[in-house]
Amino acid sequence: MSLITVNEDKCIKCGLCVEECPALVLKLEPTGPKEIEANVNGCLECGHCVAVCPKQAIDNKKSPLDMQSEIGEVKKLSPEEAKNFIRSRRSIRSYKNTPVEREKLMELVDVAHLAPTASNSQGISYLIIDDKKTIDLAVEECIKWFENDATWSKMLSGMINAYRGGIDEIILRGAPSLILTLADDDFYNGRENSIISLSYLELYAPSLGLGSCWAGVFEICARSENSPMNKIFNIPEKKKITGAVMVGYPKYSYKRFTDRQPLSASFYGN
Repeated sequence: MSLITVNEDKCIKCGLCVEECPALVLKLEPTGPKEIEANVNGCLECGHCVAVCPKQAIDNKKSPLDMQSEIGEVKKLSPEEAKNFIRSRRSIRSYKNTPVEREKLMELVDVAHLAPTASNSQGISYLIIDDKKTIDLAVEECIKWFENDATWSKMLSGMINAYRGGIDEIILRGAPSLILTLADDDFYNGRENSIISLSYLELYAPSLGLGSCWAGVFEICARSENSPMNKIFNIPEKKKITGAVMVGYPKYSYKRFTDRQPLSASFYGN
């Protein structure tokens, strides 16, 4: 059975599907696009061939036409609006004591899983934790893990001492929700795909009234070999934690854009 089917009555032989295929699966013949049999197994399932066709004339078993939706008229931000949208994203470390609706958490990860991945490899799943007792346990075990590590116990001594002194909102900042990304433990692009995915999540969160922050300190423990988080969160065998983000309703709002270090960029060549 063919991977690609073409409706020759609809096909206008424009060749867009051939030009847009990153895996060189197609070639243009007088009757329309045809598979290059030797390259078929290299199909990335990206769906570009189907999505770019102006006449809905091509179908791909790995990215079916009936699973795609029309883009229609999408409002494009002006350059200034787009820049301000990106700049307005803040790392939120102070949260209201308000649970996040599960519908919103699911909407977050739904957008996150639409993010681009290396060669369309995808391969990322999500674990959403919104139980306070479980989050508190994870923080306690994370602190213990740091205390038992000679290097990290020194580097994070201030944080550890603060926690032991009663400041418990120190690792996950009192966030009511924690979202983890998971990947197969032998998946080469698991970390990279997770970073891109969670970046999409963070950019989308404010549209739902939510704030987020990368749980970098927590990740040190969570991504380590034999991490206690594997047991706490019942991570399946042959899976690993590849990313972690805190999510909740922001306690405060920001009034100004912050600045960055001066841009360092250059062109190479003439």
